[in-house]
Amino acid sequence: MRRSKRFHLGRLKAFDFLDELAATEGKAISLYLPQGTTQDRVENLLRKVFPADAIPSGMAEATAGSKTGAAFFWSPPQIYLVLPPFPIAEEYVTNGYDVEPLRSLLGHDFLIALVLVRLGAYSIGICRGTELMDSKTGTGLVHARHKKGGSSQARFARHREKQIEQFLIRVCGHVREHIEPHARLLDYLVYGGARTTILSLRKRCPFLTQFDDRILRMLLDIPEPRKAVLEKAVGTVWSTDVIEWCDDSS
Repeated sequence: MRRSKRFHLGRLKAFDFLDELAATEGKAISLYLPQGTTQDRVENLLRKVFPADAIPSGMAEATAGSKTGAAFFWSPPQIYLVLPPFPIAEEYVTNGYDVEPLRSLLGHDFLIALVLVRLGAYSIGICRGTELMDSKTGTGLVHARHKKGGSSQARFARHREKQIEQFLIRVCGHVREHIEPHARLLDYLVYGGARTTILSLRKRCPFLTQFDDRILRMLLDIPEPRKAVLEKAVGTVWSTDVIEWCDDSS
């Protein structure tokens, strides 16, 4: 019977993990799958590459659900599934622990913009690698919802919608101010905050549509945007997820 554990590694810790794998002796297989690989394709490849009894339950689903692809490293009695922070480009399989494609991916200092927004607060950042180069954090007045009924509620709702619109237009201005100088060279855009607010911002900020093919992910579990939250989000963007399976007897 196998047991599994999942852990998250920052950029430097991920390099240490890959170095340990590369130094491991013995029989091993490495398999890389790019983003967008279907679950059927994942299952077919796993059956071809790994012994049938070596494929843990849920592995194919976790891989197909990854928006950045995945890398497998198998050596009895352990299996590692690595979900990188940035997309794997090509399908690749080889003998041994070949970690170079992941090292190359993590070693590239991508230029990334972060737009974090919740009603009443925003934070915008530009980072090269894990270094935050430029940022802007601020707030705006948006009243909470009116819980009473009647005509006063309707007036309050219209007033609140106006506040939201003004807030998002102001955020759009700051987004453009800080991202436009880097627009041509930007590798990825990351959104964070509340999904409905992000969607409303995108609707009211046409400037952002040019990056639709460069959206890396949405970080929807962050608290109210502040400078410290933005700095932590940069680390989250660079986080590598690893799932390890090993035999209970090992």
